[in-house]
Amino acid sequence: MLDNLTQRLARVVKTMRGEARLTEANTAEMLREVRLAMLEADVALPVVRDFIARVKEKAMGEDVVSSLTPGQALVGVVQRELTTVIGGEEAVSGKGSELNLAVQPPAIILMAGLQGAGKTTTVGKLAKWLKENKKKKVLTVSCDVYRPAAIAQLKTVSEQVGAEFFPSQPDQKPVDIARAAVDWARKHYHDVLIVDTAGRSVSTS
Repeated sequence: MLDNLTQRLARVVKTMRGEARLTEANTAEMLREVRLAMLEADVALPVVRDFIARVKEKAMGEDVVSSLTPGQALVGVVQRELTTVIGGEEAVSGKGSELNLAVQPPAIILMAGLQGAGKTTTVGKLAKWLKENKKKKVLTVSCDVYRPAAIAQLKTVSEQVGAEFFPSQPDQKPVDIARAAVDWARKHYHDVLIVDTAGRSVSTS
């Protein structure tokens, strides 16, 4: 989403170079691009509406300093609101609140997102971090029954970082795999279960 949003904002900033100030009209044009980028990334419509409303409210009251163009000023408003949405400056810097693992084991982490976004690799990195930094016993499982290679990839990644791997088969249902993994994790005293999913495909139509 961020790459798409960056490209859209860059185009609008170029078109606003001749503008002297932020107006209802030029603000609406940029917010349309922001809205489209968020919807294309499958952000829930109510979240998009609320975000756009907040940005519009802030932008209309934004003082544009002499060193900024109206487009740059509006991008600044969007950036600050995005930062707030994802948890503030601490979250952006990586110093925000940590994972809440204070639950009856296992704490279950579900990896979701677009196909090809790097979920399986992230599972490995997260498992490694939990083992080394939090001293947790981690179990991973793949519910991606649509790509047999994905299951093998997660097994390899898990072995590389020293996490345990719960086997699954392409002919199984993802829900059944997840339930079996949770049961296994409980019986074998794992602190964390990380569930890798097939993700969502990107339509090219």
